[in-house]
Amino acid sequence: MRTGIGIDAHRFTAGRALFLGGLEVPHPMGLAGHSDADVVLHALMDALLGASGGGDIGEIFPDSDLAYEGISSLELLGRVMETVRGRGYGVLNADIAVMCEEPRIAPLSRAMAARIASSLGVDDGAVTVKGTTTEGMGFTGRGEGIMAIASVLLDETG
Repeated sequence: MRTGIGIDAHRFTAGRALFLGGLEVPHPMGLAGHSDADVVLHALMDALLGASGGGDIGEIFPDSDLAYEGISSLELLGRVMETVRGRGYGVLNADIAVMCEEPRIAPLSRAMAARIASSLGVDDGAVTVKGTTTEGMGFTGRGEGIMAIASVLLDETG
């Protein structure tokens, strides 16, 4: 078995849709980034790549490559899963914490977990997504952006 941890953060910006956990979330601001800036999926992809020995998303999908401009992070997650499977691993579980003052994550967490589980090819119960605030502290507390931390457990597929 192998574990991986991924962390990502993006600042809010005007004029973009907000994507979290593969869902478009109603919010007046989106996140700045080269792709769709889905901070939840970016943290998850880094955890998956780390656990499988596959590097990180910045190496695989560099922001200097126009091919990834505005791309869906769900598409990138599919490519990461091809890498993970190609290295002989499968996902046992994924646990993701999202830090922001808004939007509220609790009403979205089950839908995010289901979307992620489908993308990973695992049962819904193998993925958890939870939200927390930072009690007004730091960039997330000031409402400047969102941060996510993901942990995964992989096993060798026979």
